[in-house]
Amino acid sequence: MRVLVILFGVVLLGSGLLASLLVGGAGGVVPAVLGALVLVGSLWERHVYRRPASTAPGPGWQRTRERFRDPTTGQAIDVWFNPATGQRSYVRAESASMADEPRTPRAPQPR
Repeated sequence: MRVLVILFGVVLLGSGLLASLLVGGAGGVVPAVLGALVLVGSLWERHVYRRPASTAPGPGWQRTRERFRDPTTGQAIDVWFNPATGQRSYVRAESASMADEPRTPRAPQPR
């Protein structure tokens, strides 16, 4: 699906640039800008949202109490934190059961 979105962005960008060259003026600016936005958004999303790692990160990382279930795969995911950089890493949990680990406490609900 991502390939189709990137291809669509390339087609929009190319047709906008081609229209600007052939017709002149600002006739192809809108499709070119939209194509560029689709491309940048798709490539940025691919860079930022990666699949969870299968092993824990290296030294300096701390496992947090956060654990959630990946809605796509159904796997339990642990959250790791590097206090030196503030970076977070998502790692597949070693055990499949989410009941094995304490959950992040929730605030009491108002009555």
